[in-house]
Amino acid sequence: MIFALLIICLQIFLVICELPHSKFEYKYSFKGPYLAQKDGTVPFWEHFGNAIASEEMVRITPSLRSKKGSIWSKNKTNFDWWQVEVIFRVNGRGRLGADGFAFWYTENKGVEGPVFGNNDHWTGLGVFFDSFDNDNRGNNPYIMAMYNDGSKAFDHQSDGVAQQLAGCQRDFRNKPFPVRAKIEYYQNTLTILFHNGNTNNDEDFELCLRTENLYLPQNGYFGLSAATGGLADDHDALKFLTYSLYPPGTQPASNIGDAEKEKFSKEYEEYKDKLEKQKEEYRKDHPDEAKRKDMEFNPDEVYETSQQRELQQIFQGQSSIFDILRGLHRKVDEVIGRQERALSMLTAVQTGGGIPQGQGVPPPQVGGGLGRHEIEALLGGQREIVQSARDIKSFVTDIHQRTGTIIAKQSEAGKPVGSGLGSEVNAVYHEIKESLNAVQRDLAALASKSQANPCPVQQPVSCLTTSYFLIFMGLQIVVIIGYITYQSNKESQAKKFY
Repeated sequence: MIFALLIICLQIFLVICELPHSKFEYKYSFKGPYLAQKDGTVPFWEHFGNAIASEEMVRITPSLRSKKGSIWSKNKTNFDWWQVEVIFRVNGRGRLGADGFAFWYTENKGVEGPVFGNNDHWTGLGVFFDSFDNDNRGNNPYIMAMYNDGSKAFDHQSDGVAQQLAGCQRDFRNKPFPVRAKIEYYQNTLTILFHNGNTNNDEDFELCLRTENLYLPQNGYFGLSAATGGLADDHDALKFLTYSLYPPGTQPASNIGDAEKEKFSKEYEEYKDKLEKQKEEYRKDHPDEAKRKDMEFNPDEVYETSQQRELQQIFQGQSSIFDILRGLHRKVDEVIGRQERALSMLTAVQTGGGIPQGQGVPPPQVGGGLGRHEIEALLGGQREIVQSARDIKSFVTDIHQRTGTIIAKQSEAGKPVGSGLGSEVNAVYHEIKESLNAVQRDLAALASKSQANPCPVQQPVSCLTTSYFLIFMGLQIVVIIGYITYQSNKESQAKKFY
């Protein structure tokens, strides 16, 4: 067991000792900011076709049909082994894109041609990011590596499947973050690592392909190219970072002294400060143009992220809850005001003063669900109580007046109260009897008049003779028979379709 652990530790130590030494090669790299100069050129690089260089990136092809573009290093490499990290975006409006994006390491600088914007029959390595499925196998987007000794023509119909060294199916279109490809050629072994752009983690790479015993030209040119066809995508190269690789113990010594390093560092800082001042002056003089460029080259600042979208949804939900609570608070205040008004009217009724002037107006209506019918029932009951109280008051007053009148008459006649009340009742009874007799006499007089002059009897007149009746009946029978015949024919025609 201990012997096995020692062997594993020894292997790990040997692997660590064999890791190559890397050196950044700025003459074979480009990155923002200030990627392009004022005249549109990129230092140590040159671009062709429809490629456009800006401060933050190189747009190799725009999202227009049948466009081709490329960018190539001006100088050949002076090192044997290398590692290149390409950071790019491929964005398009449609679900499908075309044609694709390519990385090149060739013996000669390429020109415009049919292979993803570059010429055919090249000598060297091509790594293709093919986004269109020409062979209809459903295996695109696809990443593949192809070596050519100058005698092969790329087979577009089969997407070069039979010509590839190796490949992997990976999606690189319309990703939230830039896509990364790390291409390493060390000791005749080609390794490609791929970052799919779904996360912002710089170390989230996965192995796409690895092939050994590959012999590329010792010195060559680096390049990128892209092409569009009937479909179109934006192919943008954000960074191209090149590192030369050296086996352990063979890395070249630096020929620059400390004094010269300090001089270069100072010049670089001065140049950087100067560029920052020029950029600030340009923003002050052209605010609209500077804002447009910031939106173009920083899309993450223009489009909201998922966190911003979630915060906005939370804020909108809280705002709606606040509006609902404010509306409920207002309605509760209205209900409390109406209750206070009802209590004030009840208090006024109990004190005997009746409903104050202006208090009988119905209160303003409140939205449903607040018990309006209960409040209206309460107010209606209050009105009935007030009216009943008024009727009772008037009835009691009338009785009091009549009683006072009877007592006054009795005192004037010198009779007891009981006898006066009985005579008053007898008088009322006789008055009612005389009124009934008068009504009976009037009815008898009306009856005698009606018997003396009876109304003439009017003979009934018929407007419909027997002949007219038979004609109308015959017409109705003919119409009914015709309608029944029409319905039966219609039903028989409809049955033919089943």
